[in-house]
Amino acid sequence: MAGGTLLDAVTTNTTGASRTVLPNLGSNYSVLATVSGTGSVSVTVTIEVTNGTGGWVTLGTISLSGTTSATDGFAFAAPYNAIRATTSDITGTGAACTCIFNG
Repeated sequence: MAGGTLLDAVTTNTTGASRTVLPNLGSNYSVLATVSGTGSVSVTVTIEVTNGTGGWVTLGTISLSGTTSATDGFAFAAPYNAIRATTSDITGTGAACTCIFNG
């Protein structure tokens, strides 16, 4: 099993530290992102992966928008070597984004 926090209540456009993806014995992995703040909040979270032999590639994008909070995510099956999350366009009063990875 693998998992952990990719982003922890970030308030600016940020590339989080990478985390190792461990073999998951045939089960899916999942990524969940949340943005919260006051009033209208939004953020785009790009999930990137690598197999260690090249650069980072985009696995998926999570676009969040809501009033005070929004949450979304996705699952995937491929066991990459590492995963990280990058935020862009974070807006809203006190908007903070957290992203977790589970496997």
